[in-house]
Amino acid sequence: MKLSQFRYDLPLNLIAQHPTKNREDSRLLVVNRKTGNMENKHFKDILEYFEDKDVFVVNNTKVFPARMYGRKEKTGAKIEVFLLRELNKPNRLWDVIVDPARKIRVGNKLYFGDNEELVAEVIDNTTSRGRTIRFLWDDDDTSFKEMLEQLGETPLPRYIKRKPDEEDRKRYQTVYAKYEGAVAAPTAGLHFSPELIKRCEIHGIRFAEVTLHTGLGTFRPIEVEDLSKHKMDAEYFQITEGACNIVNKAKERGHRICSIGTTTMRALESSFTAQKLLKPAEGWTNHFIHPPYEFSVADSLVTNFHLPKTSLLIMTCAFAGYDLAMEAYKKAIKDKYRFFSYGDALLVI
Repeated sequence: MKLSQFRYDLPLNLIAQHPTKNREDSRLLVVNRKTGNMENKHFKDILEYFEDKDVFVVNNTKVFPARMYGRKEKTGAKIEVFLLRELNKPNRLWDVIVDPARKIRVGNKLYFGDNEELVAEVIDNTTSRGRTIRFLWDDDDTSFKEMLEQLGETPLPRYIKRKPDEEDRKRYQTVYAKYEGAVAAPTAGLHFSPELIKRCEIHGIRFAEVTLHTGLGTFRPIEVEDLSKHKMDAEYFQITEGACNIVNKAKERGHRICSIGTTTMRALESSFTAQKLLKPAEGWTNHFIHPPYEFSVADSLVTNFHLPKTSLLIMTCAFAGYDLAMEAYKKAIKDKYRFFSYGDALLVI
């Protein structure tokens, strides 16, 4: 398929700028792949579609405050530094994106904080906007992490046209987040509150956790019309034996496996056996899922409504079927669903 087939027009007023007051109060569009039927629901109604011993697989990655603002030495120019991933802990090396990039060269120093509490030196150019920087910090790891927490900002996507606040530190994070490493939230999981999780467990649904640290590569624009030529940036993932036991036991007994989010789905589809059972794994995945594709582990998917021409929308179309998925998006626009990270959800069964 071609990239241009995944374009759609979205009214700007449907881009959610804030989360709902309560997580589970977001809306839920339910799409049945077999019948083509679509229903308007609320997320708390998700239990109507699952039974005892079904499994929800979630991504337990944790977002860290990845966006920082520093000043360039001598000129004092304000520079945004977006932390992508730590490369070398002892040397405090990080892959970052800088903006404006034209002003930042190897050897430049950047100062962070009102009192210049933190200093970094640019040591390499990686891409047109990418740099490798070294934080000049001699104290212990705990105090360094605390400094990043203090100076960093919740990395809300650019289409949210406001500054992040303290509430975003909680709401741009799933309630089951455990392992820090993501620069973007696994947004399908944002709809689960502790109360809804408890109701799911009472209903008999089991939860299995995997980890995939969402990077900017997930959202990087696809620049080739032929999807088979697109290369995803690699993202770290881990699937434990415990998660495999929960998922495989349910699959073998005919219960439903629901992937909560496209990042979860990418992890699941990166490690399975010839019998289409999940297997333990740890490493990096650049798996790009696009139609046509045969999924091996999950048979249902919860996801948010995604930007046009992105890998997330393309994966959703691969799972739901292109025509049905695009019809669902038309309905969501017509019925004024809220879109993107703080928006409403889509359940494909």
